[in-house]
Amino acid sequence: MVTEILEYDIRERNVVISALPVSQKRNDDVFGRIGPLETRLARNEREIDAAQNVRFRVFVEEMGARLPAEAMRRERDIDAFDLVCDHLLVLDNSIEGDPEDQIVGTYRLLRQDTAFANNGFYSASEFNIEGLIDRHPTKRFMELGRSCVLPEYRTKRTVELLWQGNWAYAVRHRMDAMIGCASFPGVQPEAHALALSYLHHTCGAKGDWAAAALPELYCEMDMMPLEAINPRRALFAMPPLIKGYMRLGAMFGTGAVVDHAFNTTDVLVILPVSAIANRYINYYGGEAERFNG
Repeated sequence: MVTEILEYDIRERNVVISALPVSQKRNDDVFGRIGPLETRLARNEREIDAAQNVRFRVFVEEMGARLPAEAMRRERDIDAFDLVCDHLLVLDNSIEGDPEDQIVGTYRLLRQDTAFANNGFYSASEFNIEGLIDRHPTKRFMELGRSCVLPEYRTKRTVELLWQGNWAYAVRHRMDAMIGCASFPGVQPEAHALALSYLHHTCGAKGDWAAAALPELYCEMDMMPLEAINPRRALFAMPPLIKGYMRLGAMFGTGAVVDHAFNTTDVLVILPVSAIANRYINYYGGEAERFNG
C-alpha cells in the first residue's frame, strides 16, 4: 500500500543541485541531493524505526489506517517485510539532531532474489503476480511500496529525490521491472469509477505483462465504458502518485483490491524499465547521476 505524493511536473523546476565528491558517488549509499534534502538508504535499525514512525504518522494519523495492537502501541507501521527490504529515505539535513530526526519521506524496496529467499513480494497478498514473473524468467523484478512523505515536504524536490533514489537503486542492482501496490483513498471502489475505468481501458497490462487481483479480493475496475470517459476529468480524479506512475509508462493490473486495514483501494502497478519514458531517463540520467553532480 502506498499513499499519495504531491503531483509534480519535471519540466517546471528551479532547484540548486549540489555535487557529491567522486568518492561518495562511487562508494556511498547517497543517491542524490537537492539543497538540504538528501536521498539514501537507511543505514541502521534506528533509521528504519524512524521511517516506520513516519509511515505511522501518514498512514494512521493522517489516513486512518488500523494496524495491529502492538504497532498502534509503538506508533510504528511495521511488518515482516521490513526485516528484508531496503528502506529508501529522504532526509532534511537542515534539521538539527541525529539522522533519524531528519527523515521526512520513505519508500520500501524489495528485490526479487531477496523476496524469493524470504516471504515473497508484499503485492502477492493482493494480486496474482506469480504468472507475471514466471513469464519473464530472464528479468529481475523489484517491488516499490510503503511510499509516504510528511505533509510539509510534499514538494517537487522531495518527489524528485524519491524517484532519483528508486531509479538509482534499479540501475545499481540491474533491475528490469518495478511492481507495487498503489492506492486510491477509501474502501469504496465505485467512488473512483471514473479513474479506475480510465486505467482499465487505457493503461491495462496485456499479454506477458498481464496480472489480476486475487479472485477472492477482486473488485471490478471496468465500471464505465471508454466512450463515456472524459480523459481530462479522469486524470484530474487520479491520485498524484498513480498519475506519476502513468507518466513514467506504467501499466496496471486487472481488478482492484480493497484494503480495509489501510482504508484504501489498491491497484497493481507494473513498470518495465524498458518502458520508462525517454524524457525521464534523460532527466535522471541513464546511470542515475542527475542529482549527483
